[in-house]
Amino acid sequence: MIDFGKFYQQIAVGPLAGWLETLPAQLGEWQREALHGQFRLWMKSVEHLPALTPHHLDLLHSVTAEAAQPLSDGQVQRIDTLLRNLMPWRKGPYSLYGVNIDTEWRSDLKWDRVLPHIEPLAGRTILDVGCGSGYHLWRMIGAGAKLAVGIDPMQLFLCQFEAVRKLLGDDQRAHMLPLGIEQLPALAAFDTVFSMGVLYHRRSPLDHLWQLKNQLVSEGELVLETLVVEGDEHTVLVPGDRYAQMRNVYFIPSAAALKNWLEKCGFVDVKIADHNYTTSEEQRRTDWMKTESLADFLDPQDASKTLEGYPAPLRAVLTARKP
Repeated sequence: MIDFGKFYQQIAVGPLAGWLETLPAQLGEWQREALHGQFRLWMKSVEHLPALTPHHLDLLHSVTAEAAQPLSDGQVQRIDTLLRNLMPWRKGPYSLYGVNIDTEWRSDLKWDRVLPHIEPLAGRTILDVGCGSGYHLWRMIGAGAKLAVGIDPMQLFLCQFEAVRKLLGDDQRAHMLPLGIEQLPALAAFDTVFSMGVLYHRRSPLDHLWQLKNQLVSEGELVLETLVVEGDEHTVLVPGDRYAQMRNVYFIPSAAALKNWLEKCGFVDVKIADHNYTTSEEQRRTDWMKTESLADFLDPQDASKTLEGYPAPLRAVLTARKP
């Protein structure tokens, strides 16, 4: 099982201390009643991984860990096999002692687009909502964050995060909790809150924006990355049963409409920082994620459209401040 005790100790003093009134009971209930059927098998793979401390650790340019002396072929193969037990790997990539996890998403490309537009992360306490395997948490630490906390209810992602953390020397600067944003109290304790690839999955997008705002300190920054469509401030796509084969996509606004939504929720200094069409360089099938990916979701006759006939995935980055 996962021991969250070190995280509790870390936040016991400081702006997150109030979270301890609810969090341990919440996670205790999760461990007793809400575990996925595969969870114990996934955690066995994590437990069998060697506890390694990297001689060289690069979180600034990538997530790369290297030993002082190369591991034996047998050691590398063992790590590779255990990590493959945690497939599919969607967010990355990771380079860990000669094992290169080529994930479905090149999350490093998204990070390179986001980072130039946001407040410096040095010394900040950060929340990453819908963090997946936690790739961006490590990049946040590489950018100087004091503490990076990720939340995501998908339990496979939690096991992937714990596997990577074990191979990074049990690094305690980043933590992941199996929670959704709606399960957090209004902490008003984070200097920066990231929500990347989440908004279009929310039935009530304005409620999501309010929930994000409730986690920020005054003058804290929201970094929002999401699907958008071309159009003016009144344009919002409400897809039918599926969008690019995803079932749970509810609202895809234009960037201009999303800027209005943020201002309606009380954010200030709202900026549209970046627009970018998703390409098969950034999202594709790999040896670590073998099921369908972006190329399978687009119209084979017209890559500017999804299979359903909607505009192909366009993503925007917006930044905003809580006054």
